[in-house]
Amino acid sequence: MAEIAWPWQYNFPPFFTIQPHSETRQKQLAAWEELIVQYLKSSKQHIIDVRESQNTTLFSNPAINRKLSQDAVLTILEDMARCGRAAPTDKTKTVWEVYWHSLDEWGNMIYNWVSANGLNNSVCTLFELREGETTEGEEFHGLDINILTKALKSLEVKGKCELMEFDDNQGVKFF
Repeated sequence: MAEIAWPWQYNFPPFFTIQPHSETRQKQLAAWEELIVQYLKSSKQHIIDVRESQNTTLFSNPAINRKLSQDAVLTILEDMARCGRAAPTDKTKTVWEVYWHSLDEWGNMIYNWVSANGLNNSVCTLFELREGETTEGEEFHGLDINILTKALKSLEVKGKCELMEFDDNQGVKFF
């Protein structure tokens, strides 16, 4: 995992308790959201399990003997969901997908790559997009399959592609 730059707040004990004052809380949530995205991006992860959160370096700082409570983690993830940066994967809201970019941003990134490589009016498999040699070095290379599919669905709604299934593969035709 690449090392991230921990913000100063990470060593400030009140950062690990959701603040009651609304303006302070908004700044705190924004700082946590930025930290979560940086942390997950550096480790190429997309999932947070709220039940396991206190066991991670992200939400636990032993140097100051502080852990973010599961309720606080949930508060932050729900705030991220309002901005389109996270979504629960289950009804109990214990496991969450976190988007380093919004689904629209991921979709635009993929579409720009398709256009730049002259792949409009052609079909790509989702495997090619995620793991193909031609996407190495692209930020979406290795993207979680569920997030990739949701990003492509956001493009489909805009009429820029069509998702399809053939044999045992999933593919997408770009327009």
